[in-house]
Amino acid sequence: MQITVAELGKLLNGEVVGNPETIISKVSKIEEGESHSLSFLSNLKYEQYIYTTGSSAVLVNRSFVPSSPVSAVMIKVDDAYTSFTFLLEKFGNKISSKEGIDPKAVLSSSAKTGKNVWVGALSYLEENVSVDSDTKIFPQVYLGENVTVGKNCIIYSGVKIYNDCVIGSNCIIHSGTVIGSDGFGFAPLADRSYKKIPQNGNVIIEDDVEIGSNCSIDRATMGSTIIHKGVKLDNLVQIAHNVEIGEHTVIAAQSGVAGSSKVGKHCIIAGQVGIVGHITVADGSVIGGQSGVNSSIKNPEKKWFGSPAFDYKEALKAAILFKQLPSLEQRISELEKRSEEVKKEENNS
Repeated sequence: MQITVAELGKLLNGEVVGNPETIISKVSKIEEGESHSLSFLSNLKYEQYIYTTGSSAVLVNRSFVPSSPVSAVMIKVDDAYTSFTFLLEKFGNKISSKEGIDPKAVLSSSAKTGKNVWVGALSYLEENVSVDSDTKIFPQVYLGENVTVGKNCIIYSGVKIYNDCVIGSNCIIHSGTVIGSDGFGFAPLADRSYKKIPQNGNVIIEDDVEIGSNCSIDRATMGSTIIHKGVKLDNLVQIAHNVEIGEHTVIAAQSGVAGSSKVGKHCIIAGQVGIVGHITVADGSVIGGQSGVNSSIKNPEKKWFGSPAFDYKEALKAAILFKQLPSLEQRISELEKRSEEVKKEENNS
C-alpha cells in the first residue's frame, strides 16, 4: 500500500486538513504511530494520542474538534472506524489473489469448484462437494460428502465440515472449527448406561457469517442446526444440535447454547454465557458475561445478567447488596447481642 492523503480523502469522501501530498504506506494504532502510517481516532478516550502520535495521518470523525495543535494530517470522514475498516479490507487482503488447486490437495472426481477458487495443500474434498466462485480454502481443510460452500468464502486451515452441511456466501471460518459433528444425544437405559441417538440432520450456515477459531457447531438430530445470516461467533463457542441463532446476533468467547434452543435476531451474548436447552431468547436481548440463562426470555430488547439471569439493573443492585452481606451479618450479630444484653438488664431490674 502506497497512497497519498489526497487519494485517501477522495476514496473516503473525506475532508483533508493538512498536506494532501503526504505519502501513506502502512497502518498503525494511534498510540504506536510511525512516519508514513495511517491511524484513526473514533473513541475520544484515546484523544490524547492524536497530539503525540508519530503517524503521518489520522482518520477522525467530521465532528471532531481538536483542543490542541495536531501535527498529523487529519482526514475528516463520517465514521472514522468504518472508514479505517474499509481501508484494511481494501489494501490488506492478500489472499484474494490466490486461486487454483494445489497439487497436494485431494478432490474427488465428483467435487466441483467455481471460478477463482483456491484449494490449499493437503485439503480433502469428498464426493459431491460443491465450492462456488472466489472461495479460498486453506491447507488441511476437510469437506465431507455433499458439503456445499457459497461464493467468496474463506475457510482457514484445520477446519472440518462434516457431510451434508451447507455454508452460504461471504462466510469466514477460522482454524480448528468443526461444523456438523454429532449432537450430544444419548438415551438413558435401565442399567444406567447410555445409548447413542443417531444424529441424522445437518448444519446450515447462511450468508455473511463469521465463525472464530475452535468452535463446535453440532448437526441436528433431525432437520438442521441453523446459523442465520450476519451472525458473528467468537472463538471457543459451542452451538448444540437443533439450535437456531437469529440474524446478526453476536456471541463472545466460551459461550454455549444447549440443544434445541432458539436465539433471536440482533442479540448480544457476552463471554462465558450458558444457555440451557429447549428455550427461546427474544430478539435484541443483551446478556452479560458469565450469565446463566435457564428459562425463556420473552421480552425483546432487554438486558440480562446473573446466574440465573434476570433484569440487568436489578442484578447490579443485587450484586451491590451481595457485597454488603458480611457487614450486614456483622451488624445483625451485634444487634442480636445488644438485644440479649437489654433483655438481661430488664430481667435484672
